[in-house]
Amino acid sequence: MKATIDGVRIAGLRAVVPRQRHSFVEDPGLFTREEAKKLAATIGVQERRILPRPYCASDLCVAAAEGLLAQLDWDPSTVEVLVFVSQDADYVLPSTACIIQKRLGLPTSTAAFDVPLGCSGYVYGLWIAARLLGGSSATRALVLCGDNSSRYLHPEDRATLPLFGDAGSATALEVDAGAPPIPLVIGTDGSGAPHIFVKAGGKRDCLIPPAVSCGEPPRSAEDEARLERDARLTLNGAEVFSFTLRAVPPLLREAMEHAGTTVEGIDWFVLHQANRFMLEHLRKRVQIPAGKFVIDMERYGNTSSASIPLALCSSLGDSLAGGRRKVLMAGFGVGWSWGAMVADIGPVPTPQVAELPDDWPVLAVG
Repeated sequence: MKATIDGVRIAGLRAVVPRQRHSFVEDPGLFTREEAKKLAATIGVQERRILPRPYCASDLCVAAAEGLLAQLDWDPSTVEVLVFVSQDADYVLPSTACIIQKRLGLPTSTAAFDVPLGCSGYVYGLWIAARLLGGSSATRALVLCGDNSSRYLHPEDRATLPLFGDAGSATALEVDAGAPPIPLVIGTDGSGAPHIFVKAGGKRDCLIPPAVSCGEPPRSAEDEARLERDARLTLNGAEVFSFTLRAVPPLLREAMEHAGTTVEGIDWFVLHQANRFMLEHLRKRVQIPAGKFVIDMERYGNTSSASIPLALCSSLGDSLAGGRRKVLMAGFGVGWSWGAMVADIGPVPTPQVAELPDDWPVLAVG
């Protein structure tokens, strides 16, 4: 599907990461030192940021939002759209966005809701929030993207443990009649669902104790062990790679065609930071010059929904503060789900990456 966002601009960005670091290069753990060095060179990750309990992705996003509101000098009462994009809700209910609305002090006229998407979530979130602005009396929106993927990882899974890190982000959108249009392309193929998968935890395969009073039998020790195993992330690397090379080059070309531009007309390509090996294959397949192509996961790992805004803040802060840049952003993965947009960004207050303070209050209810 193709769409176009009109009359809305990206006004600012900010990312927040945990202070806690882990490097498989320095502390190989499951690997020999030689294996760890080769792995880091291939996937492009030297260290990851790990969010300690009891914090959640929402805490990182709230910290990013508070910093961004201060940087933009926006009164929270002027923000009436809040979209929280994450696969890591604080609770089964209520919606985490409702809790964040209160924490940020946004008005009760705010439309606030969760979007449980991962790798494609940033593009989806911007599109949804911008369309809400275009069809309502609201003039400002916040899109918060973040994930706490490290808690899904099995401590002995050599395929996922070195790759995924935690991060949160905030992006501010504002109605602006003079803003250039933002063309985008969106798609979904649910046949990919089993290939990046956390099976247990929802109602289909539940982790909560059985309701014996309602006729559900008690679970055996074997069932408990299975649920614990199925609550971890499983990733079929070969299928992910095959899907990416099959779907993403056409996605990038279609997004540029929809935007009426070419590789030469794009200042920066910022894709979901899946891993270096995959990104380099995509870059060469689409013939994108290395100087225009952002790979920025060495210090953070794959941060799922936060990876695009984190890369924008980490690699392009000065560039986006210095003037208008045409940026192609593309997310792809879990679902399968994908989206790409071509947006003119800047000049904006310098996007920054901050660390979550040690004394940050937990975003909790009750």
